[in-house]
Amino acid sequence: MKRNEIADVIRDVGIIPAIRVSSADDAHFAVEAVASGGIPIVEITMTVPGAMNVIEHLTKHHSKMVVGAGTVLDVETAKKCAAAGAHFMTAPGFDCDIVDFAAKHEVVAIPGALTPTEVVTAWRSGADFVKVFPCAQVGGDAYIRALSRSLPQIPLVAAGGVNQQNAEAFIVAGAIAIGVGSQLIPVESIERKQAKRIKELALRFSKFVREARLRVPPRVQESQEAARISAKHCDT
Repeated sequence: MKRNEIADVIRDVGIIPAIRVSSADDAHFAVEAVASGGIPIVEITMTVPGAMNVIEHLTKHHSKMVVGAGTVLDVETAKKCAAAGAHFMTAPGFDCDIVDFAAKHEVVAIPGALTPTEVVTAWRSGADFVKVFPCAQVGGDAYIRALSRSLPQIPLVAAGGVNQQNAEAFIVAGAIAIGVGSQLIPVESIERKQAKRIKELALRFSKFVREARLRVPPRVQESQEAARISAKHCDT
């Protein structure tokens, strides 16, 4: 997939499941469970043992899945992720060199930022999305709403503390997508191999996003669509 196609899938689905587990086998289990719930996106964090092998396997054997690398903190790691076939890269913070590398290799860049200055800096560097992290701890959906109103041209991903109670609020506030970890993929569900529970949570979060988008104010919808068109124009 091309960079703009990957970005479109992320926009359309609106959920980036972050998989942080203790083994490659658990990662594959989590991926299958999430996919069965209708979410064709996964983020394999670099804390997963054998993360590169997991990414490479998924990109080779699951052609319809968008596979990302999470917690990418340096260019050397970014190079390994790209070589493994990662479609996107995320991080809790911003590194200009990583964003630049991703852009040159058709990989979607989703750096982390928190303050308005950091968000703007990340966006101007060429990021496809900016992950506001940790958003729940600094005002939650009210903070996303404030950022979205001031910076409507920047597609924001709300991450850090997203759960079933606030997922819809983040989307209504202006987030283009949400990043969800243990609230979608509970540790106990991995330990007990509860694929059905993870599937049900995936379906539930997808419903939250769909229903929330029906309540997004027209002004926000127009800004998000304008940003999407602008991003496509920049890629051509």
